[in-house]
Amino acid sequence: MSNVIARRAFLRGAAAGLTIRSLARAETLPPIRALTRGPKFHWFGYYDKLQFDPTGRYVLSNEVGFEHRSPTAEDVIKVGMVDTTDGDRWTELGETRAWNWQQGCMLQWLPGSRTEVIWNDRQGGGFVAHILDVKTRRRRTLPAPVYALSPDGRFAVLPDFRRLNETRPGYGYAGLTDPRQDQLAPRETGLSRMDLRTGEVKLLFSFAEISQFPYREVGQIKNDPARSKHWFNHLLYAPGGRRFLFLHRWRALTGQETRQQMAGGGAWSTRMFTADAGGGGLHVVDPYGRTSHFVWRDPEHICAWAWHPSHGDKFYLYRDRAEEVEVVAPEVMTENGHNTYLPGNQWILNDTYPDKQRLQHPYLYHVPTGRRHPLGHFHSPPEYTGEWRCDTHPRSSPDGRRVVIDSPHGGNGRQMYLIDVGGIVGKGGA
Repeated sequence: MSNVIARRAFLRGAAAGLTIRSLARAETLPPIRALTRGPKFHWFGYYDKLQFDPTGRYVLSNEVGFEHRSPTAEDVIKVGMVDTTDGDRWTELGETRAWNWQQGCMLQWLPGSRTEVIWNDRQGGGFVAHILDVKTRRRRTLPAPVYALSPDGRFAVLPDFRRLNETRPGYGYAGLTDPRQDQLAPRETGLSRMDLRTGEVKLLFSFAEISQFPYREVGQIKNDPARSKHWFNHLLYAPGGRRFLFLHRWRALTGQETRQQMAGGGAWSTRMFTADAGGGGLHVVDPYGRTSHFVWRDPEHICAWAWHPSHGDKFYLYRDRAEEVEVVAPEVMTENGHNTYLPGNQWILNDTYPDKQRLQHPYLYHVPTGRRHPLGHFHSPPEYTGEWRCDTHPRSSPDGRRVVIDSPHGGNGRQMYLIDVGGIVGKGGA
């Protein structure tokens, strides 16, 4: 059955109230199994971190005992790993007091290491990061939290998580107050880099510097930068580690916004920047105000959901330090999602937000043929919304043949599920 016919059958079935299992029979879907189970809830978080170890055997996870509210400074969660070759056995690795629903505690495998993981925590009046060897259990603590890690595992870039918790709830951490919360663009803090060997932290550029970086006259900017509060979010190193990408955001605040209103989004503006690893060579990749999810395809190109005057809201492929932009799959990848490339860049792994039936649709897009291959249709109950929503955030194994998602569709809260996509990628998009 073709994807078009299968999709029509799926929608007819959904309208008729059929079960997800019966709908799956209307199209060919890959095998899936639950990796975690209750009574606790499990999830990983963001889609651009290394969840699988280099062998593909172990899968990292967060574990929590509640859902459907914001984390507080007193809430402690566990971090651990699942052995996919031993009955999906859970092994606890530690705990943390610095976490959120969207990105967990930045738990991830350390690039270049077969046995070390890293995650953020709060202790001694500040945010820190722990590096743990899962074999020897030797642990060391760094003086600052991490966001994105360089491909060689040597450095991390990080925003001010205190400010991020205030400006974009669901992405910062509870427990510490931004000491400069009344300043629109402070000079003393901004985006920093930490040496993971020595713990040395260096401010690369401040909020004040970026807020004064020249703006282009474009039509999608919603707020006057001079009268808005500025923050950084969504950092990612390029393959090779010579440059990294980040979002500069700003929004006019009245001072009366509730946390729920802040978490729900609203009228902010965005510039997508790239920079050299040391903070120089700043370049505005997208100045139009609405960049969202992105991934590096290679050291020179970025695939991102954004607005562009050529096609409106679509996925685009941008060339770094140039003005080259091309639309990506405008008739197939039509919705914003959490996009990554499988090894080799022949496949884009992506998902959707809940549709009218509250179904989320992770899928693979084959670049050479332009075909979309569904990986499943997963129901997200209405209580999973706003700051504590459960996006599927699909993440792939190192060989690109398995995918893990977070989802509450099984009826026992958010859990992790393993999807075998080897039968899809092995056929080369046929």
